Amino acid sequence: MSLSIDVISDVVCPWCFIGKRRLESALRLYRERDPEASAPQIAYHPFELNPDIPREGIPRADYIARKFGARGYSAHDRLVGIGALLGIPFAFERIARQPNTLAAHALIERARRSGVQGAVKEALMKAFFVDGLDLSDSETLVRVAVEAGLERKEAEACIADEELRRTVAEEEEKARRMGVQGVPFFIFNKRIAVSGAQEPEVLLEAMLEAEKEPASSAAG
Repeated sequence: MSLSIDVISDVVCPWCFIGKRRLESALRLYRERDPEASAPQIAYHPFELNPDIPREGIPRADYIARKFGARGYSAHDRLVGIGALLGIPFAFERIARQPNTLAAHALIERARRSGVQGAVKEALMKAFFVDGLDLSDSETLVRVAVEAGLERKEAEACIADEELRRTVAEEEEKARRMGVQGVPFFIFNKRIAVSGAQEPEVLLEAMLEAEKEPASSAAG
């Protein structure tokens, strides 16, 4: 039975991008331990850091002022350094608009059903953090998703699908009821949870622990 990994995160969360890279490193360590093991099944789930932001987004400068105050953009310095070590060329200065991410999460959910969820998730994070694209713009969202492998008709229908947005919002609320207050949040085999962008070794340890038989099963 393959390992399942559920990742709860947001596309505009820099620590989620860092966590994604660290998970990828952990997966390489996992394969090195057992090259014959089945590839883990990864599923991405929605979480909006700022669900109160309107659909059209807000100026990034206003968001930074509200979130970091006097620290302003200097709050990103540490992230830039960590990103550089992981191959993420964070370009915060390119970001002009802070989006509401519900539509992006709807695209990611549609991509899951089409088998390209990982690619679309990566593309949206890169679009925001590296290219500085406006993820509140529907055409931008569609273009990014299509370039990542989603069919254009699917992507366009997804953007207009209010029912899908409600489904995504309900899944996010489910995560909050589970106690998820910050992201990234990883769940391995529905048993072991890890909060935060932990180092690859920590994530690998959680993977291996999740693969062990539960004590109750082993005793029986």
